[in-house]
Amino acid sequence: MSAENPDLAIAQAATLQPITEIAQTAGIPAEALVPYGSYKAKIDVRKMTPPATTATLVLVSAMSPTPAGEGKSTTTVGLADAFTLKGLRTMVALREPALGPIMGIKGGATGGGYAQVVPMEDINLHFTGDFHAIQIANNTLAALVDNHIHQGNQLGIDPRRIQWKRVLDVNDRALRSIVVGLGGPAQGVPREDGFDIVVASEIMAILCLASDLADLEERISAVVIGFTYDREPVSVADLGVAGAITMLLKDALLPNLVQTLGGTPALVHGGPFANIAHGCNSLAATKLALSLSEITVTEAGFGSDLGAEKFLDIKSRLGGLTPDAAVVVATVRALKMHGGVAKTDLATENIDAVLAGTVNLARHVENLRKFGLEPVIAVNRFPTDTEAELQAVLDWAAQNGFRGALSEVWSRGGDGGLAVADEVLGAIEAGGGSDFHHLYDPAAGIEESLRTLAREIYGADDVVFEDRAPAQLRMLQRNGWDTLPVCVAKTQYSFSDDPVLLGAPTGHLLHVRDLVPKIGAGFVVALTGAIMTMPGLPKEPAALRMGVTEDGESIGLF
Repeated sequence: MSAENPDLAIAQAATLQPITEIAQTAGIPAEALVPYGSYKAKIDVRKMTPPATTATLVLVSAMSPTPAGEGKSTTTVGLADAFTLKGLRTMVALREPALGPIMGIKGGATGGGYAQVVPMEDINLHFTGDFHAIQIANNTLAALVDNHIHQGNQLGIDPRRIQWKRVLDVNDRALRSIVVGLGGPAQGVPREDGFDIVVASEIMAILCLASDLADLEERISAVVIGFTYDREPVSVADLGVAGAITMLLKDALLPNLVQTLGGTPALVHGGPFANIAHGCNSLAATKLALSLSEITVTEAGFGSDLGAEKFLDIKSRLGGLTPDAAVVVATVRALKMHGGVAKTDLATENIDAVLAGTVNLARHVENLRKFGLEPVIAVNRFPTDTEAELQAVLDWAAQNGFRGALSEVWSRGGDGGLAVADEVLGAIEAGGGSDFHHLYDPAAGIEESLRTLAREIYGADDVVFEDRAPAQLRMLQRNGWDTLPVCVAKTQYSFSDDPVLLGAPTGHLLHVRDLVPKIGAGFVVALTGAIMTMPGLPKEPAALRMGVTEDGESIGLF
């Protein structure tokens, strides 16, 4: 086993069950299985009649992360394997990894150690081609918009007011703002344009919220690509190409089936980021898992202020989901950072800093309580943690009336998640999500929705609308779109829109600089602070450590 890449080495050494056996375990009939090789498949839900049951739904969230991540996916997978070990029919529903951050910071996003979904290399790289299909569908629509203008612009689209951008599954800051159509009349109409990353595309959000092909096409038809010279919205339906875009996505809409190292069936489908999109796997996959299992474990990106809030206020609202329990993943190293310790000093024992950082963890627990959930704190052990530091976190949780347990799934797989599983089952038995409710009513308007989130979830005093936001707010109100749920694009590192403001800040302002209607997805994106919808690569990208062996095996994924 490679000391440098233990996650990859563990995954490569594992003996996987044929995907047909995993499907049989999950209750998926053979006729509904569309194999992509021996260990992954798509599920054609049109060829199966799922049982009319609904499983217990467990949502895994986390405290505000460090740049390297805190092992939320690892904890999610390990917890699912723990439920399997306890004899519960379990499924796990996760997002697909994006190549941009894999090549940038993360290096991989399928869990870690002995708590992974596999085949790890396939899932992290190109998997079943869903992201490529979304990229092509998005960019085909962009080409059709520019072609419509070039061919006479019958709809009167104002090139200055096109909001549909091209996308790429690469962190490429050089493409954030570009000019297209240069080179003379034959090359199109010159205009300003830009690229987002694939996971920020409205097509990604639509795929993850659509219930079936008909719903997918209806949502694509409603997408607003821009505005006319008279400032009237122009939709994909106006262009007459919704059918073509839907056709490009018909296979991508089908959920993907893989497995965990513990043999638990896993649905890995869809992948919107939580800091710039709604941060949840597909609704279709989640509902399929709920229909086939006794307990479904799913995650939402980053902390309670991002993915979890969007899961509860957007995905659950649009999909009719009612979570029964929640988990907040915490780590000693993240607590230290929020307690004032520099990243370079995280390996040094510092119980005072750990306890100082619990203000951040407490805020995340209280945030989930505001939705009527009683979360369990899973303290994810890292090799540099000391016993005294870990015990200090567990003691703090007990003293403050929070459920908590040590998670050792990275080193022990499902066995290392049994303590967390017991606490989750205890929380469910004590009432679970029986009082679940959404935090705000969209009917009150975008301004009120944002103020509620700012005050209740971020600890802010108020919202400031600046730059394009005031004009966009008037546009939303004029078109009747201001009563849609709001999806806040915000840094993951802080409750505020300032990534260096750690801990649990209060008294700050949420700076909203733009409001972008995503009518097909069914929400409005609020861009805050300096958040970018096309990330850039770090000084030393993870790609520098990657390669392949002579046998074609990957190196450097972790």
